[in-house]
Amino acid sequence: MIEKLQLDFDKIVKTLDISKKDIDNKKSYLKKFIKSGFPSRKQEDWKFSDISQIIKKNINDLSFFNDHSITNKIDSSIFVDGLEHNKIIFINGRIEKIDLNYEDQNKIQISDEVEQKITFDYENSLIDLNNAFTNKVFKVLIKKNYSLNKPLIIYHSANEKIKSKNINLRLDFELEENSSLRLIDFFTDNSEKNFINILYNFDLKRDSILKNYKIDKFKNYNLRYSFNNIEQETNSVSETFILSSGSNFFKNEVNCNLNGEYSSAFVNGIFSLKENQQHEIRTTINHLVENTKSYQLIKSVLGKLSKAVYQGKIFVNSKAQKTDGYQLSKAILMDETSEFNAKPELEIYADDVRCSHGSASGSLDENSIFYLMSRGLNYQQSKELLINGFLLDVVEKITDPEIKNLIKNMIGLKE
Repeated sequence: MIEKLQLDFDKIVKTLDISKKDIDNKKSYLKKFIKSGFPSRKQEDWKFSDISQIIKKNINDLSFFNDHSITNKIDSSIFVDGLEHNKIIFINGRIEKIDLNYEDQNKIQISDEVEQKITFDYENSLIDLNNAFTNKVFKVLIKKNYSLNKPLIIYHSANEKIKSKNINLRLDFELEENSSLRLIDFFTDNSEKNFINILYNFDLKRDSILKNYKIDKFKNYNLRYSFNNIEQETNSVSETFILSSGSNFFKNEVNCNLNGEYSSAFVNGIFSLKENQQHEIRTTINHLVENTKSYQLIKSVLGKLSKAVYQGKIFVNSKAQKTDGYQLSKAILMDETSEFNAKPELEIYADDVRCSHGSASGSLDENSIFYLMSRGLNYQQSKELLINGFLLDVVEKITDPEIKNLIKNMIGLKE
């Protein structure tokens, strides 16, 4: 694999108009990735999802080269109906269209840069891989005191032209003081058996609000990894919702640093998996100053031979008195071959805090099913009603009414 990495890296560098300094920077990330390789069970963070073996099992002869000079036709059938929205469209990792017609163009700045800086601490070889092979860093700046009129949907699409490819993409967002963004990451593919690696970096200034919804709904055979770093200043709010359902494998990581007083982070998610799918959500919420808050709720409905993992950590610094941290995961196992792994963690160095965590899994309650059947429902209708109520609890945590209704309709939930 090392020879393949080096050959593909050299091919990519030849297509880029960048300085020797930038090339050397990319080479340093490549060297770090080659030394570490793909994560495996040897790393604690990957003990439940051995991506090294998952790639070997699902993708033959993974290629790291992508020619971003080739334009791709946009398929309008992928667009979300019933919601007026702005659009940024990526196809095969290449940006194809930016449509911000609902907004004041002077209040939003979009740029791309070659230079790749990592401002947070990490030990993650997939971030090194991303920085070595990403074409450019796409940056979105929301200026001071501006709130987008409509949600922004980023369409992540790959077409049937590509197979057995590693696609890397990096997106940086900065929300200046008192600004807000409703962002939907919408994953949709006609391709199969690619490894897609996306790095997000969010910088939330004072009094800013980020609402980020990640929707992986439609069945596909790709493997995905998404790392989301969120830096929050005083009185900022981040709300992350993850619908994890479509891809063959998907691991979402959320690393949130609550750097300013009265900042808060909310992470809610749903696993809805069918046969042979494996998905994971891993969160690390770092409470670094006084008076910060976090809330996490993850629920899973797991079909035959599917596997879901939730690893959630709340870290409380010694300076972070009056921290409020909550974390809960629950899973319904629809088959004896379903598997749910949970690893909740609390690491607390302050004494005036309120923190809790919990996890539970099991099958549907047969007594509840029997009761509903006694009221006239059949067995299948009874199961569907119980699952509906179980998942509705998570979706109701979404604070944006428009997007809440959109996701309810996508999942088929009823009140």
